[in-house]
Amino acid sequence: MTNALTHRRMIVFHGGQRSKVEGQREKNKHMNICIVGIGLIGGSIAIDLRNRGFAKQIIGVDSNPHHATIAKHSKLVDDIDTLENGIERSDLIILSTPIDSIKKLLPRALDSVTGTKKVITDMGSTKGGMSSLVENHPNRKNYVAAHPMAGTEYSGPLAAIGKLFDYKCAIICDKEKSSPQALKVVKKMFDVLNMKVIYMNANEHDVSAAYVSHISHISSFALSLCVLEKEKDQKRILSLASGGFASTVRLAKSSADMWTPVFEQNSMYVLEVLDTYIEKLKMFKAYIESNNQKGITDLILEANKIQKILN
Repeated sequence: MTNALTHRRMIVFHGGQRSKVEGQREKNKHMNICIVGIGLIGGSIAIDLRNRGFAKQIIGVDSNPHHATIAKHSKLVDDIDTLENGIERSDLIILSTPIDSIKKLLPRALDSVTGTKKVITDMGSTKGGMSSLVENHPNRKNYVAAHPMAGTEYSGPLAAIGKLFDYKCAIICDKEKSSPQALKVVKKMFDVLNMKVIYMNANEHDVSAAYVSHISHISSFALSLCVLEKEKDQKRILSLASGGFASTVRLAKSSADMWTPVFEQNSMYVLEVLDTYIEKLKMFKAYIESNNQKGITDLILEANKIQKILN
């Protein structure tokens, strides 16, 4: 009897939980979302927010007519519209264009949400400049500065994939400057994307991004340039390239339109990490030149400690 009663209570409990989740999804379905920039990030967000029942309608805005057409025909979005109309028709506006474009779009978007509870967020990989830009805007509370730490080396709407964000980190910056309601909406969005949310201030974010993301791209670009230069003389270099080389230079396929503005806008911290990186390269060079095997081994063993963090 006890087991039967316990089992029945479990059924009621789980049924209640299921009803609560379903009820929340029904509520979310009344939310219209405008995604500005329907490339890898914007398109991938659209796929998962649609598939997971977060939104009623997804409206796309893109300055590239070709990308807009692909996004519409591939059903990444339900409709294509202008920025102003997209904001007017939506509850949540996601800016996922290159960072220099976001800096132009964000003030316009904030101007358009006066007197509303519409929420604006951006997916840009630098935050200090963005924070300063709109710090004194009267609608600053409607904006949540965010950065999902996910991506691939590809770009455009055809690069969009489902589950891109699953189990990755999403950073929300300067949360105290956003309204509780705006934070709740963006946090819920990241929950639906299966992301772990971390809160930081804008400058902390930019330092961290320079060290864990921006330098990786610069290193990949630089290595690719070195090999391509040598390939002019020795045609067989790339034919000998293994999986290790391919994975190391994978990021060299990334878009210049995306990354040039990032390096420019986060230049202070990018230069800081470059100085540190160059210092480590010089240490390897010095030890190799002097045939200091112990020095080389010590550097490698020290570098191996990264496994404890990444595992």
